[in-house]
Amino acid sequence: MRPPVRTVSFIVVALNAEKTLPNLLSDLLAQTLPPDRLEAILVDSGSADRTKAILTAFAADAPFTVKVLDNPKRWLASGCNLALQAASGDAVLRVDAHARIPADFLEKNLEAINRDEDIVGGSVQSAPPASDWSAVMRALDASRFCGGAAPFRNAGPARYVDTLAYALCRREVFAKCGPYDERLRRTEDNDMHYRMRRAGYRFRFCPEITSSHAARDTLSGQIRQKWGNGYWIGRTLHFQPHCFAPRHLIPALFVLALAVCFLLSSHAAWPLVTLLCVYGAVDLAASFHAACSAPRGKLLAFLCLPFLFPLMHVLYGAGTIAGLLTPEVRRA
Repeated sequence: MRPPVRTVSFIVVALNAEKTLPNLLSDLLAQTLPPDRLEAILVDSGSADRTKAILTAFAADAPFTVKVLDNPKRWLASGCNLALQAASGDAVLRVDAHARIPADFLEKNLEAINRDEDIVGGSVQSAPPASDWSAVMRALDASRFCGGAAPFRNAGPARYVDTLAYALCRREVFAKCGPYDERLRRTEDNDMHYRMRRAGYRFRFCPEITSSHAARDTLSGQIRQKWGNGYWIGRTLHFQPHCFAPRHLIPALFVLALAVCFLLSSHAAWPLVTLLCVYGAVDLAASFHAACSAPRGKLLAFLCLPFLFPLMHVLYGAGTIAGLLTPEVRRA
């Protein structure tokens, strides 16, 4: 049996998060875990809004230890490394600044990891939408057809999976696997989790652990996210190709298939027609399912998603190809 985990270092690395941080910090204050078993490490990455002031004010009044740090390099990986260096808990847990956690979140994580596990986590769902358009963006973000294929985005029984979000990790895991790779801008968790698996650690999905995150509620935000995620997958493939699951490469293969079929269409149109018909049928089915599952704005979702799904797939896939064609970055 591994030694029991008693204390938790709760990490948030934030950049221009003044709109969402107060909700998360309020959730942290409401935790059922006793204050003497919790420390918060809050990192500001050079925000231009009130993020740093919010963190500082929270630290002054919190009933547990709070450390507020500055991340001059601004990227998430460097902020995580600063927080890990400052962490003193038996285990660490990092959540995004736009996350929401229930009052028993940390307590349930501790219960799970003390069942002789190294890394535990649960499902992360999209937060309730505030408008019909937000519901469309939520459906776009949560659908398995677009951005919600990871195991932690979907319910199911307790099991071992290849990755988790907002996971609680024993400190010894990071001690063995080393710091986050600061070359990376979007794929630092993919790389870290691959190194954890390679070191023999397993990710335990626990359905009783739940949290939520706020999907980007603007189309421009979704476009930047999908392009950036795809681009950094391509960049990372230069030096850590095994850290991705097949699902990460499907959009790039789709874009390549489209390009090849288009080039062949002057001689034979049927490959392109077949590809578009098959994709179109799946697109409509996925759009109908996502629209029916939306808590509001169902008609708007069904009208928009058949066009938004292919847009995001092409952006993500083209981003991956662009990343592959970009020279390898050097280690920071």
